[in-house]
Amino acid sequence: MTPEKVKKVLATYREKLEEANIPKKKFVHNGCPESDYEALAHCHAMLDEMDIFIQENRMDKVFRWLGFLQGCFWRIGIYRISEMKNHNRP
Repeated sequence: MTPEKVKKVLATYREKLEEANIPKKKFVHNGCPESDYEALAHCHAMLDEMDIFIQENRMDKVFRWLGFLQGCFWRIGIYRISEMKNHNRP
Protein backbone atom coordinates (compact mmCIF):
# COMPACT_ATOMS: atom_id res chain seq x y z
CA MET A 1 0.00 0.00 0.00
CA THR A 2 1.20 3.48 -0.78
CA PRO A 3 1.27 6.14 1.94
CA GLU A 4 -1.62 7.89 0.16
CA LYS A 5 -3.71 4.70 0.24
CA VAL A 6 -2.96 4.19 3.92
CA LYS A 7 -4.06 7.78 4.63
CA LYS A 8 -7.33 7.06 2.82
CA VAL A 9 -7.93 3.93 4.90
CA LEU A 10 -7.12 5.78 8.13
CA ALA A 11 -9.56 8.52 7.15
CA THR A 12 -12.26 5.87 6.67
CA TYR A 13 -11.56 4.44 10.12
CA ARG A 14 -11.43 7.89 11.71
CA GLU A 15 -14.80 8.76 10.20
CA LYS A 16 -16.31 5.48 11.43
CA LEU A 17 -15.09 6.08 15.00
CA GLU A 18 -16.23 9.71 14.99
CA GLU A 19 -19.69 8.71 13.73
CA ALA A 20 -19.89 6.28 16.66
CA ASN A 21 -18.84 9.07 19.07
CA ILE A 22 -15.76 7.14 20.16
CA PRO A 23 -13.32 9.47 21.96
CA LYS A 24 -9.54 9.25 21.71
CA LYS A 25 -7.90 7.63 24.74
CA LYS A 26 -4.38 6.28 25.02
CA PHE A 27 -3.70 3.33 27.29
CA VAL A 28 -0.44 2.67 29.03
CA HIS A 29 1.45 -0.22 27.50
CA ASN A 30 0.93 -2.50 30.48
CA GLY A 31 -2.79 -1.72 30.78
CA CYS A 32 -5.79 -3.29 29.12
CA PRO A 33 -9.11 -1.77 28.15
CA GLU A 34 -12.04 -2.96 30.20
CA SER A 35 -14.51 -2.82 27.31
CA ASP A 36 -14.75 -2.81 23.54
CA TYR A 37 -15.58 0.91 23.79
CA GLU A 38 -12.25 1.60 25.52
CA ALA A 39 -10.40 -0.55 22.97
CA LEU A 40 -11.92 1.50 20.17
CA ALA A 41 -10.98 4.72 21.99
CA HIS A 42 -7.38 3.52 22.02
CA CYS A 43 -7.59 2.68 18.30
CA HIS A 44 -8.95 6.18 17.65
CA ALA A 45 -5.97 7.73 19.44
CA MET A 46 -3.59 5.57 17.40
CA LEU A 47 -4.77 7.13 14.14
CA ASP A 48 -3.16 10.50 14.89
CA GLU A 49 0.17 8.86 15.70
CA MET A 50 -0.02 6.82 12.51
CA ASP A 51 -0.35 10.04 10.50
CA ILE A 52 2.95 11.18 12.02
CA PHE A 53 4.62 7.85 11.24
CA ILE A 54 3.55 8.21 7.60
CA GLN A 55 5.09 11.70 7.46
CA GLU A 56 8.31 10.24 8.93
CA ASN A 57 8.23 7.41 6.36
CA ARG A 58 8.04 4.78 9.12
CA MET A 59 5.81 2.54 7.03
CA ASP A 60 6.80 -0.73 8.72
CA LYS A 61 5.41 0.64 11.97
CA VAL A 62 2.32 1.98 10.20
CA PHE A 63 1.59 -1.47 8.77
CA ARG A 64 2.02 -3.15 12.17
CA TRP A 65 -0.36 -0.67 13.75
CA LEU A 66 -2.81 -1.03 10.86
CA GLY A 67 -2.85 -4.77 11.47
CA PHE A 68 -3.54 -4.15 15.16
CA LEU A 69 -6.42 -1.78 14.33
CA GLN A 70 -7.94 -4.16 11.85
CA GLY A 71 -7.67 -7.05 14.31
CA CYS A 72 -9.52 -4.99 16.90
CA PHE A 73 -12.16 -3.92 14.41
CA TRP A 74 -12.76 -7.53 13.36
CA ARG A 75 -12.89 -8.82 16.94
CA ILE A 76 -15.34 -6.13 18.03
CA GLY A 77 -17.45 -6.53 14.89
CA ILE A 78 -16.88 -3.13 13.30
CA TYR A 79 -15.71 -4.57 9.98
CA ARG A 80 -15.59 -8.04 8.45
CA ILE A 81 -12.28 -9.38 7.18
CA SER A 82 -13.57 -9.21 3.59
CA GLU A 83 -14.33 -5.49 4.03
CA MET A 84 -10.87 -4.73 5.39
CA LYS A 85 -9.29 -6.79 2.64
CA ASN A 86 -10.97 -4.41 0.20
CA HIS A 87 -9.76 -1.42 2.25
CA ASN A 88 -6.20 -2.62 1.70
CA ARG A 89 -6.47 -3.08 -2.06
CA PRO A 90 -4.70 -0.59 -4.33
